Amino acid sequence: MKIEETVLDQIRSRPRFKIITEISREEYTAYLKRFLQEHADEFQGNVNKEISIITVRTEQNNYWNPCLSLRTETDPDENKTVIRGVFGPTSAVWTFFMFLNFIFGIMWMVSITIWLVEKQIKSHDFPWAFSFSIAMVVCLGLTFAAARIGKWQGKKQMQKLREFAEESIRSFEKN
Repeated sequence: MKIEETVLDQIRSRPRFKIITEISREEYTAYLKRFLQEHADEFQGNVNKEISIITVRTEQNNYWNPCLSLRTETDPDENKTVIRGVFGPTSAVWTFFMFLNFIFGIMWMVSITIWLVEKQIKSHDFPWAFSFSIAMVVCLGLTFAAARIGKWQGKKQMQKLREFAEESIRSFEKN
């Protein structure tokens, strides 16, 4: 088993890692299902042939509770299995944050464009444009800060999920 991770993988909004192993995809999928059942008191998830979503069981479901997506691929050149792990929030939370970023970004672009055009043509029809663009930058900053706070609060769960992924392979290789 070989684990690859770069510094860039740690600072991304969705940290990731890659594990290269001799285990076949089918064997790993079957074993991961059993391993998840054995640790059902601590973890829950959905496992299938190509992608598995694993979460830590908690009493409360908060927006910062991370998920681990494990995608298995076969490397035909080296005849090895590559398991790519990506941490992130649930898909609903991820979609919501991307929606907010998109809306605030578009609104900022429109308002700053209106303000710049107004300055060029020496008009005073849109006095609100500059302050609105500043408000959108603040909203983007708050969205970014909320995502970072969520990532920080989910750090222990991310570590548990990482250990789960590594232990699932280590214990298979021992058998």
